[in-house]
Amino acid sequence: MTRRLLTGNAAAAWGARLAGVDYVPAFPITPQTEIIETLAHWTDTGELDCRLVTLESEHSMATAAGAAAATGVRVFTATSSQGLLYAMEMLYTVAGWRAPFVLVNVSRGLSAPITLEPDHNDILAARDSGFLQIHCATCQEVLDSVLLAFRLAEDQRVRLPVIVNMDGFYLSFTREPVEIPNGDKARGFVGTFESGMQKFRASAPVSQAVVVLGGSPYSYFRYEMHLASLNGLMVYDEVADEFARTCGRRHEAVEVFRTEDAEFVFVMIGSFALKAKDAVDRLRDAGVKIGLVRPRLLRPFPEARLREALLGKKGAAVIDQNISLGKGGVLFTELASALYGQKDAPVLTSFIGGLGGRDLAPEEFYEMAAITRQAAESGQAPPPRLLYTEEELREVRKLQAIAQVERGRLGLEDKTR
Repeated sequence: MTRRLLTGNAAAAWGARLAGVDYVPAFPITPQTEIIETLAHWTDTGELDCRLVTLESEHSMATAAGAAAATGVRVFTATSSQGLLYAMEMLYTVAGWRAPFVLVNVSRGLSAPITLEPDHNDILAARDSGFLQIHCATCQEVLDSVLLAFRLAEDQRVRLPVIVNMDGFYLSFTREPVEIPNGDKARGFVGTFESGMQKFRASAPVSQAVVVLGGSPYSYFRYEMHLASLNGLMVYDEVADEFARTCGRRHEAVEVFRTEDAEFVFVMIGSFALKAKDAVDRLRDAGVKIGLVRPRLLRPFPEARLREALLGKKGAAVIDQNISLGKGGVLFTELASALYGQKDAPVLTSFIGGLGGRDLAPEEFYEMAAITRQAAESGQAPPPRLLYTEEELREVRKLQAIAQVERGRLGLEDKTR
């Protein structure tokens, strides 16, 4: 095992290399491009024995990935943001094919307006596609999760594609010390792709599907996918155990940090959870009994684990780096449904922040903890809150004033609030 400074992108490429991928259909998009560049360099130098093909779009890339996986070869690909949306039609399709492969998504906020910074609306748009989802907080997790994802996807009890997600720039271009497993150990852990019933070959083209299904058989196939996804909870635990024995690092489906005696917790996903850990340590120093709960596996949703981590706590501040327009935070909504009707469930407070890569300051975590404590004492949660500083609010008001002047100049009705 060697230790190197790697970006999240390079860590993802190392995961694919150690897994011994056979085929990489690719289309570059910021901030994912370094993954493809690294894999292309290794194929040129002979360090990676695989076929890398640049397609004309992410839609074609996802199609090629699913088609190749259906022939029984190990497939890896990567995308980001608008690219994931461009591939969305085929995400549903290849998951329905039960084609097991791994896709790394480098989260970036969606347009409009355009941003290059991260939030999670891109990956959460794929929540219901049939792909399983693993969310990473460090570059080490990125590498390890790619290896775990291949085992998860290719297991006969699952046979669904898996997305490994990391935050753009905060992980993709940030270098961290990463332990690269020994090649033989990694290959021994991942094993060979046993294609099983997936035996399509160009030399023997036998269809394993039909063009159109009615409601009853369609429902059956969709429900089978749902059950396979649920199997992923058990399979993930098994492969996480084996990975810990092989490489010495364990990645739970739900990470808990200083929650044993905690009265309050932060709940969030992604790399910003590291900021929450620092806030937990500082609040602990100030005498506040608080911890962090971070779902690493988001699909299938680890409902039982989250209940175990949260029941008995007084309050939980759910921090969403996304917004479901017209509703609120996606993680908050899912967590509320998991805790609904449960005895000793905590009061949930909802905060939306980090959109478009906006930073979360330590003081904001302290304020969220205070608001959650007040909500627990009163038994009444405040409405969801978008995280803004007073200075940022002043800037918003300036923009509103400019917009009002422009509407007046154009003779438009002023609807600014």
